[in-house]
Formats: sequence, C-alpha cells, structure tokens
Amino acid sequence: MAFDRPVLRRTGGLMFWRLLGSGRGASTTLGADLRRWALLAVWRDERALEEFLARSPIPARWRREAVEAWHVRLAPIASRGRWNGVEPFTPVSRLPGPPGRAGSHATAGPEDGPVAVLTRASIRPSRLVAFYRSVPAVERWLRAQEGCLASVGLGEWPLARQATFSLWRDAAAVRAFAYAGRAHREVVERVRAHDWYSEELFARFIPYASVGTWDGADPLAGRRTAKWSAQ
Repeated sequence: MAFDRPVLRRTGGLMFWRLLGSGRGASTTLGADLRRWALLAVWRDERALEEFLARSPIPARWRREAVEAWHVRLAPIASRGRWNGVEPFTPVSRLPGPPGRAGSHATAGPEDGPVAVLTRASIRPSRLVAFYRSVPAVERWLRAQEGCLASVGLGEWPLARQATFSLWRDAAAVRAFAYAGRAHREVVERVRAHDWYSEELFARFIPYASVGTWDGADPLAGRRTAKWSAQ
C-alpha cells in the first residue's frame, strides 16, 4: 500500500482517494486483517477509471498477487460531513451508464434495489475506550440483519480513524438497522451527547456495476435492478 501512494498521486482523473486497511470482522474491530485492504477512489469520469484499470501498475499487481478481489462502482445519492476537511462525494441525479456502453443512464431510484453505505470518523483520543466498548453490541445487531448483504470495517490509521462499508438489500433495510435496533440508536445518542468524533462522514450510494468475489461470491450478483436506457 505504501508503494502505491506516489503512483496514485500522479494518476490522471483521480479526484480523491484513500488506501484503507481492514478489521478481521464484519465491522470495526481492534484486530487487523493484514491480507485484506481497499482502495476508495473518486474519479472524474468513467474514462479515467477505465484508463487506470487498463494501464496503471497498481491494478496489474492486484491481478497478479491477489487471492481474491472485488470491485464495485458506486454512484453517490446522499452525503454529509467531511473527510480530512474535504467533501469527496457529490450526489448525482442519475446513474452513469454500464461500463463500456456510452450514451446511457439508469432510471432506477434509490428505493429500487441495493444500497451501499460508507461511514467514516476521526475518534477523539479521549473517547477511544468508549467507542470500542460500544462496537460488540452494534456488531451483533449488524450480524442479525437479513437485509445486510456484506460489511467490512476499514481504517486509515490504527484505532483512531475508522470507517465501515456495507451493502444492503434496499433502503428499507438500511433504515431498519439504523432506527429499529436499540444498540445502534444508543451509540448514536452517545456519540452526539459526548462528542466522540472530531470529524465524521456518512454517505449512501447506488452500486451500478461489480466484478469479482468477496468471501467467495459477489454479494450483488442477481440483485441489480437498475434499468438502462439510451439518452
């Protein structure tokens, strides 16, 4: 990951990026999985992404060395907060066309199918113990959700800069996790009451293309409901 940073800084069309390590569990944990990591990237357009995938030495090395890889394309539909002082995601009113097919767009809305959720926070040092004590109850509630297709805990730094990425059957499943469970509601209330975070971000996306596998399968396989039509 460290060797990738100079290359990513020079990559054309790459507007925002973060290299992220991962926890061992489905959400934020104290342990780290040193074999699993992620690149979060915001691109100027599909052409810039295609150029990166075809010509950059970074994805070439992924293809050479990875035991497993999964790649998803996401269109932001809602975002609030900042990441290191930046607002990286601009919500879109329609989805891009499928990869390799110009002049098309998706007519599906956010209620029509799978939703991806990204949360990220910088945790105040004085609140680290309280934060990690709250994780097990929220993780148990997350594992109980039938509407959660996949989730992973991510991080820029050990302990203090944490993120989660999750895939959901639909927007109703996201709402059920956020509001129906006591454990999650109580943590959110404590975060607000005791000012746990110095910075936070919450974003929702529509996944419109994916390739590869995550723990042996593509969690979005057979679930995409967007309808493509020519402009």
